[in-house]
Amino acid sequence: MTVARTPYRSALIVGAGPGLGGSLARVFSRDGGLQVLMAARQPERLQAVCTEVGSRALRCDATDPDDVAALFDEATRHFGAAPDVVVYNASRRVPGRFVDIDAQAMLDSVAVTALGAFHVAQQAARRMLPQGKGAILFTGATAGVKGFAQSASFAMGKFALRGLAQSLARELGPQGIHVGHVIVDGLIATASSSPAAPDDQLDPDAIAQTYLHLLSQHRSAWTWEVDLRPWSERF
Repeated sequence: MTVARTPYRSALIVGAGPGLGGSLARVFSRDGGLQVLMAARQPERLQAVCTEVGSRALRCDATDPDDVAALFDEATRHFGAAPDVVVYNASRRVPGRFVDIDAQAMLDSVAVTALGAFHVAQQAARRMLPQGKGAILFTGATAGVKGFAQSASFAMGKFALRGLAQSLARELGPQGIHVGHVIVDGLIATASSSPAAPDDQLDPDAIAQTYLHLLSQHRSAWTWEVDLRPWSERF
């Protein structure tokens, strides 16, 4: 496949898993020609993807600022320079009736979805600003623009994530850093998804192609937000 033209050479995917995170690693490496490094709380789940793309998966708790700083130091050693592209893909859900949600579980959910994004984006921006270039992309959700019943903590985290992305796009864009927020509106297909209705869920590889497209955009026409959904999805 033809390599997409991007001004970037390396990518760090934080909150990677065998689903969308794995697809991002494959598409970035195969179609974008990027060196890829992944980070997750359970990096052992990524061994198959690592083997496929010739990458590594590091352990990181994105809610811990020291852990995140150490991750970026290791990524810099791995690439020989700070990562050009950083994707924040982590989130946590605590479903249930609002009156029954445990406060600590809610705090943990928001910490993974939003506070972790803050730590990761801050470390990325500190390294990108002296270079005057880079890209920071966030994985959003429908919950970031529309709060659903029995999903209060997830909505809180994703609304905060969208606000962070929008603020950073306005602050960092004029300084050469492309900030993008990708709203995934619908369920992402997995290996166990039913093949009977394939159009009802988003193909993670197709989502990843949109991320790569964002990285290929000329700076005179940057997108800060894009929403993706199956053609059959109501919105």
